[in-house]
Amino acid sequence: MKMEHVPGKNKGTITLYALSTCGWCAKTKELLRELGVDHSYVFVDLLPPDELEAALQEVEKVNPAGSFPTLVIGGDLVIVGFKEKAIREALG
Repeated sequence: MKMEHVPGKNKGTITLYALSTCGWCAKTKELLRELGVDHSYVFVDLLPPDELEAALQEVEKVNPAGSFPTLVIGGDLVIVGFKEKAIREALG
């Protein structure tokens, strides 16, 4: 699955799973840009069918509810939803 990469300060591996039509996903993406951190993101709903299922399985491994946005920081910290304070604390 092709992720979009946004260069910035290295704070470990940061991956955002989002939906292109989700306002909270857009806010999370914008916050990451504002913080200037290196991260990757993917709009799961825009993936081709063969990649969509794999992406949903990846999300469900870290977020069993399968909801969006799902932000994975450093492989072990998972923030589900737009939680600005938690994101700032984790990456500030």
